[in-house]
Amino acid sequence: MKKLVLPLSLMVPMLVFSQTKKKDTARTTDIEEIVFQKQVKGKTNDLTAVKIKAEDAKNVASISGGIEGIIKTLPSVNSNTELSSQYMVRGGNYDENLIYINDIEIYRPFLIRNSQQEGLSIINPDMVSTVNFSAGGFEPKYGDKMSSALNIYYREPQKFELSGEASLIGGRLTTGFASGKKDSNGNKKFTALFSGRYRNTNLILNTLKEDTNFNPRYFDFQTYLNYHINEKLSLSFIGYYSKNDYEMIPKEQSIDFGSLQRPINLNVQYAGKEDDKYKNMMGTFSMNYKPSDKWKFTLDAFSYQNREKEYYTIQSAYILQTFDPVTGDPTTSYDAGGQIEHARNDLFVRTYGTQFRTKFSPNVNTDIEVGFKYEKENLKDLTNEWKLVDSAGYSMPHEEFIDPRNPQDLKLMYNISGNNHIEPTRMSAYAQYSQKFYWGSSKVFVNAGARVSHWSFNNETIFSPRAQFAIKPDWDSDMLFKLSGGIYYQSPFYKEIKDLDGNFNQNIKSQRSIQAILSNDYEFTMYDRPFKLTTELYYKKMNNLIPYYMDNVRIRYSGQNNATGYAYGIDTRLFGEFVPGVDSWLSASYARVYENIDGRGDIPRPTDQRFRFAMFYQDYMPEFPSMRVNLTLTYAMGLPTGAPVLTDPYTYQRTLPSYKRVDLGLSKVFIDRKDNKKTYGFWGNFEELILGVQVFNAFNIRNTVANQWITDANTNLMYPVPVRLTGRFFNVKLEFKIK
Repeated sequence: MKKLVLPLSLMVPMLVFSQTKKKDTARTTDIEEIVFQKQVKGKTNDLTAVKIKAEDAKNVASISGGIEGIIKTLPSVNSNTELSSQYMVRGGNYDENLIYINDIEIYRPFLIRNSQQEGLSIINPDMVSTVNFSAGGFEPKYGDKMSSALNIYYREPQKFELSGEASLIGGRLTTGFASGKKDSNGNKKFTALFSGRYRNTNLILNTLKEDTNFNPRYFDFQTYLNYHINEKLSLSFIGYYSKNDYEMIPKEQSIDFGSLQRPINLNVQYAGKEDDKYKNMMGTFSMNYKPSDKWKFTLDAFSYQNREKEYYTIQSAYILQTFDPVTGDPTTSYDAGGQIEHARNDLFVRTYGTQFRTKFSPNVNTDIEVGFKYEKENLKDLTNEWKLVDSAGYSMPHEEFIDPRNPQDLKLMYNISGNNHIEPTRMSAYAQYSQKFYWGSSKVFVNAGARVSHWSFNNETIFSPRAQFAIKPDWDSDMLFKLSGGIYYQSPFYKEIKDLDGNFNQNIKSQRSIQAILSNDYEFTMYDRPFKLTTELYYKKMNNLIPYYMDNVRIRYSGQNNATGYAYGIDTRLFGEFVPGVDSWLSASYARVYENIDGRGDIPRPTDQRFRFAMFYQDYMPEFPSMRVNLTLTYAMGLPTGAPVLTDPYTYQRTLPSYKRVDLGLSKVFIDRKDNKKTYGFWGNFEELILGVQVFNAFNIRNTVANQWITDANTNLMYPVPVRLTGRFFNVKLEFKIK
């Protein structure tokens, strides 16, 4: 038999997986694909990515949203507020996370200060097909952030569909259709998906135990269109519009804190209001050309616009006093005073540009990817924000000695004022190489590459090499070992370049993190069901850090690269079918992150997580499978963000209480076409009909998101008054889907 000669790239014995097939009189060679894990639509070569089912994201009981709500149950992710869809990853802050929809980077609002202002997440769970989340060590094709990358792929409907949800806090309506015959790739000629959502969290915010009138209204609309010209060429468009209006009129508030032996009460009377408006728009047009199985070209044109207004003037008068723990009578009045908080902040952000990506796959085990992106940015920022504090007749801060014969100047607690307008350009490019092969009898995966980026505002060019290595030994135990890392930058944008005076710092540099992640996946069978245990160890060495303060969920950067730091930790996650047919998991992690500002020594960063445990559990009644339940449990040690904002972090180091929360979802499935039961008449039009009850904060635990600080002018002591989060709330929702 004549020996078959392979190309040079396949001549190494460990790369060759060939078999000959007889096809008429010709011989062909097939390359066997090496599979490390099960692949799904929107698959990625990134072995650091955790794949989450869109169905699980829709089922989770969460105030903040489906996708982010379920991401917060992963071991590497932390959040200390249920009202926000933002999250922290492995010691990073909210701004260090990349978010993509169909490989297009998206942005969050920038001025949001309190979590209740945030509203709807841009990610619509109804439109999602695939969720890939990486907590670090991700591929070069992802942008310049130091913590994580979340890539969402939207789905194409295959027939007419109409689905919706109505609940006590809002609703959604989604419709889609497809026309034309399927091609060889399984795609119909034209597909369209439209979805609108409305949300009003007034009922939930009323559980804050404040005499406050809330009027939060959030609305968004999204569309995803696809036109397949032929089997090789297709066009697509994603459109997004959202409008969030947040109005708050506080009246009075009474907060009890302290201890049993020394109970303290703060009573506050308010005047004024807050009126914030956030409007976001995005449009992306993509052209995909696949001339053969080996080549794929994608050209994207995108535009994003963000308009934010934060207006408030709130005056308050307060009295701080202690009570006798036995009689309940007031004993000592520590302080009486008032304060005025004022802001007229306007922000306009517009980014537009284009990106080109190509992927070459000479065989099923090799991928070469190259991409280039050009982006034009327009930022207009007008900041006018100040706070006046009056304590016992003195403006704070004040001189230690006050001579009544010499009037003192009126001093503000802080004053941030700026008028900035810049129009920089940003360019980036990446290249990466992926290869799967056999090393003896072990399967091996290698991904290596780099990205380079330049920003004209600070005239900085950064180079970011990254690599991943995985090996799956031919053992009886199903084990996969992974090593990934590289140099990851936090490319500055609006929030990082703005200093504490409100001005843009043109000398700011990108923050840098050198990362190494070692992990193991162990797949096994228990009770005749599949399980997977993932363990990850990581270390980050960081420099050029910009110190920041956590103001509820807003991050205020100092605007100076004057710190270094490091982070380390261990993450574990047990994933599997604890109940046959549905996925659940347990997550646990321990993490520390430190910073050294101006060489003064290591202190915990505001996102120092320490120990955290989370669980996402799904179940149903075996005798009545239409009765379903899902439970989300979180315990996280308190973050060191309890210090006053804009104070010396070396002087104030106070940790918030631990965050503890249980959310419960109960549902009754009346109609589900998957069970093959026939329905007739009017109900025959429904493909799915589910009635559910959600219990948010089932144990009514009063968590703390921040501290409000009251200063006693006589002693200069500052008293931390906890800012509480939401209490227990029962939500009823009805979901339907019409075929």
